[in-house]
Amino acid sequence: MVVLVLGAILVARFVHWAGAARRASIDAHIKATIESGSVASEEVKRSRAVSQAVEWAVVALVYFVAAIVGIDRLGIPLTTLVAPATVVGIGLGFGAQQLVGDLLAGFFLLAEHQFAFGDVIRLSVPGQAAGVTGTVEELTLRVTKMRTAQGELIVVPNSALRQVTNLSKEWSRAVIDIPVPVTEDLEQVTGLLRDVVDAMAADRRWHDVLLGAPVVAGVETIDVGYVQLRLIARTLPGRQFDVGRELRLRAAVALRAAGVISPSIGDGTTAGPP
Repeated sequence: MVVLVLGAILVARFVHWAGAARRASIDAHIKATIESGSVASEEVKRSRAVSQAVEWAVVALVYFVAAIVGIDRLGIPLTTLVAPATVVGIGLGFGAQQLVGDLLAGFFLLAEHQFAFGDVIRLSVPGQAAGVTGTVEELTLRVTKMRTAQGELIVVPNSALRQVTNLSKEWSRAVIDIPVPVTEDLEQVTGLLRDVVDAMAADRRWHDVLLGAPVVAGVETIDVGYVQLRLIARTLPGRQFDVGRELRLRAAVALRAAGVISPSIGDGTTAGPP
């Protein structure tokens, strides 16, 4: 029994060590990819979450097998434990409904590839766009941990996830609305903004981030005293915020240089499937 227990502990520690080494390798690859100006592939991000789930599943299996073998070594017939195990299982089923729900929700999160390590997601109430936005730092079968822009670590049980918006799935879009006074020459301002987006598309720093040249969609809305001109840019997943900030900066500088007074500049970012 002592050898059996020690063996199970050693095997479990080896599995934890191998899983930690695998995740460290994946994290280093993701970090190097981000530093090179690109983004990690969906397969790489998903493999990190899957590796952790497999690690805990293997550890649980090791301890379960060790317990069964230990009971057999002690000479206790396994058939005599069927009835007590049934009662205990029913009790645990009623008492740990939340835990079972978390595990099932985590399984479907991994199986359906809803989001993975490194994705930017927004948690909100179903039917509402507002919520908490952050970067996924850890995804297990039970909980999801994400870090907000303010550095706060939010831990949410998987069964409590009701509406999750993935802002870095496959591709993203930066949408910039620029208010322009109606007294300005709109055709001239539109041409000026086209020069701005063309210059950004030709910039080597942003060439690999943009999925095609940004476009000036034209007049989006007409309000009292000014109109909204919309700029749209498709980007790599998760890079829409950087592109949006750069577009706003370039547009503001160009409008100021041309003498166009804009009361404010609004923005929005979206993400979606191709």
